[in-house]
Amino acid sequence: MSAETSVTTPFVPIAFGTDGWRGLLDVDMTAANVARVATALADYLRVSPGQRTAAVGYDGRRQSAEFAQLLAEILSGNGIEVCLADSIVTTPALAYAVRSQGLQVGVMVTASHNPAAYNGIKFKASYGGPFLTEETHRIEQLLDHSPRRQSRTNVQVLDFNAPYLTHLATLVDLAAIRRAQLPVLIDSMHGAGQCLLEQLLRAHGCPADTLAGEARADFGGRAAEPIEKNLTPLRDALAAAPGRYVLGLATDGDADRLGVLLETGEWLSAQETILLLADFVVHGKGLGGDLVKTSSVTDKLLALATPTRRVHDVQVGFKYICEAMLAHDVAFGAEESGGYGLKGHLPERDGLLSGLLVLEMLALSGYRTLGKLVQAGRERFGRIHYDRIDQEYHHPDRLTRLPALHATPPAQLAGWPVADSAAFYSSRGVVNGLKLRLHGTTRWLLLRASETEPLMRLYAEGQSGAEVAALLAAGQELLRPA
Repeated sequence: MSAETSVTTPFVPIAFGTDGWRGLLDVDMTAANVARVATALADYLRVSPGQRTAAVGYDGRRQSAEFAQLLAEILSGNGIEVCLADSIVTTPALAYAVRSQGLQVGVMVTASHNPAAYNGIKFKASYGGPFLTEETHRIEQLLDHSPRRQSRTNVQVLDFNAPYLTHLATLVDLAAIRRAQLPVLIDSMHGAGQCLLEQLLRAHGCPADTLAGEARADFGGRAAEPIEKNLTPLRDALAAAPGRYVLGLATDGDADRLGVLLETGEWLSAQETILLLADFVVHGKGLGGDLVKTSSVTDKLLALATPTRRVHDVQVGFKYICEAMLAHDVAFGAEESGGYGLKGHLPERDGLLSGLLVLEMLALSGYRTLGKLVQAGRERFGRIHYDRIDQEYHHPDRLTRLPALHATPPAQLAGWPVADSAAFYSSRGVVNGLKLRLHGTTRWLLLRASETEPLMRLYAEGQSGAEVAALLAAGQELLRPA
């Protein structure tokens, strides 16, 4: 028996992003609004082909478990068979449950790496990756079309973590990691990763310890984003125990992103991590297929291209990597923010799997510390010179400036001829990104306009720090109003 509630006039507009919806708790993210989203998703499933099945998972944020239960009951009330996680799970574990069980959709209650005051909902498609933009828009268009129906009849509670960890163990050479005996310190940042990576490693005889392994709604007062400024506890713990660990790993709030520290506590940039992992995947693991990177990732990956291996440059956002992984045979995909995807897993980023890849790479390299491996990589590929700035941009032409530059790109930038330009488009078909590649190798500027904030994001790579600074300054000059 399901209860039915009539639709009432909504007071808070709900606008979906590329990966779902997020908002402030008690303001945007309320039970009433979650129910609206759940009902729209149910309507979407009702008119979509395939079985009407769903998986629902949640992280450790405030109200995540309650929202997940509500989502499950509303989907159930609309005749949809629901698998509900029995405990806190990572977003990749939820995505794996969707694909491995042949379900139509996954719903994850999380705001990922955003501050603790936020929560949100991510949608995962049957292939285990993010929804395509047009599918997300279809759900948004169905908001407030139907009454709320709620029931527990079709809800089955399941363990998502155990099958997920078993699957991860098949993707890397854990025997080699065990033989190498490489002690690792993991910072779960009080997120959904908890002690899962340590648990998996120890189960296979690999030494590991975890900081901040208990999921907490406030993330212990830190921002749960694994970037250098947020990893002071991990850095200090590594520095205080010289020789004890060979590297440090950190996962974000829903454990789909990874940050890496050397054994000394020194930060290893995502750009350098990507280059090392991409090289390892194609040469160390021997995986066939292309490489996919977002346009803000180092062009040094182009050195890995062969007549049978393309390097795809796609728009910023992992959903675009997902689209490439669905359309092509792809070995590895990477984005600047620490999201990495691997062939044989999901068209989705995964922080725990990425950490295992780093360990496997080190174990098979013969080096005893990550620092030694990084030094060898720098000798082979050269150092990466890269920077990014976010610039407030209040001029009324914010969303027209890049289309204009795309129509008439500059002939030169900071003294270098512009060799080619590539435009990237928003979900509304407007140019919101422009990458200018300059004469020579590994020299470019990327300009991106935020669609929701008065911001322009500028990224640059060059042959030296001075070149990068000059390119960013030239980019700022391009953005000045006439």
